[in-house]
Amino acid sequence: MSDRRLSRRQSIQLLITTTAFLVPTTHLSAANQAGELEKIVMHKSATCGCCGKWAQKMRDAGFIVEEIIEADMQAVKSRLGVSAQMHSCHTSEIAGYIVEGHVPAQAIRQLLQERPKVSGIAAPGMPSGSPGMEMGAPEVYTLYLFDAAGARPLGKWQGDKPV
Repeated sequence: MSDRRLSRRQSIQLLITTTAFLVPTTHLSAANQAGELEKIVMHKSATCGCCGKWAQKMRDAGFIVEEIIEADMQAVKSRLGVSAQMHSCHTSEIAGYIVEGHVPAQAIRQLLQERPKVSGIAAPGMPSGSPGMEMGAPEVYTLYLFDAAGARPLGKWQGDKPV
């Protein structure tokens, strides 16, 4: 009698292959279509509406987003090493990086492609016009790369585009 159980690797490959058919391909990035699922785990407050809007923007850009409601966002930020100067309303994790606030999908893709030796990327505060904050006139804001040593500007953005 043969053992017909799947190995762990076979099970994961089967799950990825079958799950790909459940998601409309028009919303998948090239990496996702190749089977490299880019998952963002977003920590947010139960009362924040703009966080859900940002999560939808990320889904529209091809990311898989898991939203986790947190009772104490300050504790999450502290645990993940996000300094007070970088704080925004929600904190996310992807591929070993922290994404703080309303960072555009294009900037996250750049981070994942270039893989700098930093803890993460941040859009401090809640810049008007940034992804999920599309109310009022869009302002020019600065994105930062950060780690335990501090933060350095990555560039100026308006809405979801670099300027």
